[in-house]
Amino acid sequence: MDIFQAIIIGIIEGFTEFLPISSTGHMIVASEFLGVSQDAVTKAYEVIIQFAAILAVMLIYKEKITFKKIDLWVKLFVAFLPLAIVGFIFKDQIKTLFNVQTVAWMFIIGGIVFLVVEYFYKEKEIHVKDVEKISTMQALWIGIAQIFSLIPGTSRAGATIIGGLLTGLDRKASAEFSFLLAIPVMAAVSGYDLLKHYQEFADANWGAFVIGFITAFVVAYLTIKLFLAFIQRFTFVAFGIYRIIFGIILLMLI
Repeated sequence: MDIFQAIIIGIIEGFTEFLPISSTGHMIVASEFLGVSQDAVTKAYEVIIQFAAILAVMLIYKEKITFKKIDLWVKLFVAFLPLAIVGFIFKDQIKTLFNVQTVAWMFIIGGIVFLVVEYFYKEKEIHVKDVEKISTMQALWIGIAQIFSLIPGTSRAGATIIGGLLTGLDRKASAEFSFLLAIPVMAAVSGYDLLKHYQEFADANWGAFVIGFITAFVVAYLTIKLFLAFIQRFTFVAFGIYRIIFGIILLMLI
């Protein structure tokens, strides 16, 4: 992996990780077009840029990462468990789904789900507006919804945001819970991958890795800030439309 490829993939990771458009799906597609082989070194690089994304969300929500917020983190742990259990049990089967065709179809299906959910979303209804007011049962249902993100192209952020909307959260609270839930999820996934691929770091192009880390961090930080501002004024319809168009284009290309 050269520096140019590292920057492009770092931008894609930072921009898509916290948006409901599937970072994994975009990186699979980008790797195909950039000619980046899905080897152990590439996997090691993905671990690096995922840590950068985690660091970005931790910096933005640093006031919530304290023992004073233990109740919130208990709920986040509850939401984390379904994905951890199902992902560990079916990890070998999930690997077989990592291809562009699966990504394309899940983009389209996910886009349709967003449009349907937004169509029935009632702005005037009472919704949970504070992420710390989410109940344990709501957290569990969001965690169950997150299981769908194991299918490439579904989007972890998309699945959890939809789960939040369906369980009575408003758009902002759904997005913020999704961001915070990314910390234990991505830390667990990245930590597991790090243990598997730590030997590959010895053969890495560290110049590309460092530049990619910085790129992913900056882009992720700005994306979260802009996304929160966006959903204060707009709905998720644009993301639903984007997903459908992107998925159709992929199907046409393959």
